[in-house]
Amino acid sequence: MTGAGDAATRGAANPAHGGAVAIAAADLVLASASPRRSALLAGIGVRFAAVPAHLDETPEPAEPARAYVARLALAKARAVAAIVGSPLPVLGADTTVVCAGRLLGKPACEADAVAMLMALSGRTHQVFTAVALVRGATEAGVLVETAVTFRELSVAECRSYWRSGEPADKAGGYALQGMGGIFVTRIEGSYSGVVGLPVAETYKLLCDFAIDCGLARV
Repeated sequence: MTGAGDAATRGAANPAHGGAVAIAAADLVLASASPRRSALLAGIGVRFAAVPAHLDETPEPAEPARAYVARLALAKARAVAAIVGSPLPVLGADTTVVCAGRLLGKPACEADAVAMLMALSGRTHQVFTAVALVRGATEAGVLVETAVTFRELSVAECRSYWRSGEPADKAGGYALQGMGGIFVTRIEGSYSGVVGLPVAETYKLLCDFAIDCGLARV
């Protein structure tokens, strides 16, 4: 098994990460093992290395969703910056689903996933994604909120969806960009934010830090 330190040394070059490169050739380190975040970041032309952050993601007692995702995004960026030990900026991100004031994390089992999906059935919930950028002592971040509306679901289709394997590692128990998209009737806000990285806001943040993106090379 490869540890986080080994990944940092080798640069975590993985074709599944949508174009991640070795750290020596990167302009940025992405503090995530998510192929979805990597693909979105690669899509805006960023040369990056992906190094996962390993943190306790348990919410603090009565912690608001906005504070929770902002805290984790910054903590991930800081943790990977310490691991990598290079002057490269580090980008961290975190996403959570909130329904009726309740944070919905990743389902632990089929019953958990079905309960989450049925709670989302026929109603609108919020998806919060925070992005944090750390370079030395300089830190900045942005938080994006998107409203997602589900159609009415049946327990049978929720169970079938769980058996597809897709919901297991997804906040709220669904993937908008995958089969979970069949549940969604309306989105108000950032589609890419729901997937895991709001690209418009992330691009602006990178530009504020003078980090090279694809448009700068056109």
